[in-house]
Amino acid sequence: VIGRGSRLDNLVHIAHNVKLGRQCILAAQTGIAGSSELGDFVMVGGQVGISGHLKVGKGARIGAQSGVIQNIPAGIEVMGTPSVPLKQFLRQSILVQKMAENAVFKKEEK
Repeated sequence: VIGRGSRLDNLVHIAHNVKLGRQCILAAQTGIAGSSELGDFVMVGGQVGISGHLKVGKGARIGAQSGVIQNIPAGIEVMGTPSVPLKQFLRQSILVQKMAENAVFKKEEK
C-alpha cells in the first residue's frame, strides 16, 4: 500500500506487504523489505536499505546509505549502518577520524 501523495524516485524497491504512509519521500535506490511499515511524512535518503518487519514512525528521517535493522520511533533522524540517531552518528564519525589521525601521527613519529 502506497499512501496518498507519496513520492518515489527511480530504482526504489518496495517488497511484499509493505505499507507506506501519506506524503512519504523515498530517494533513488532505496529498498524496503517485506512487511515493513513507514508512517506518514517519512523521508528516506538515497541508497537506504530497510529490513523486513520493521516500523518507521511518523515524520522520521533516514539519511543516505543507511542500513535500518530496527524500529525507528516517530520524528527521529537516523544515519549509518546500522542506523543510529544522527547526533550519535556524527560523534562516531568524528571519533573514527581522530583515531585515524592519531594512528598516522604515531606511525610517522617512529
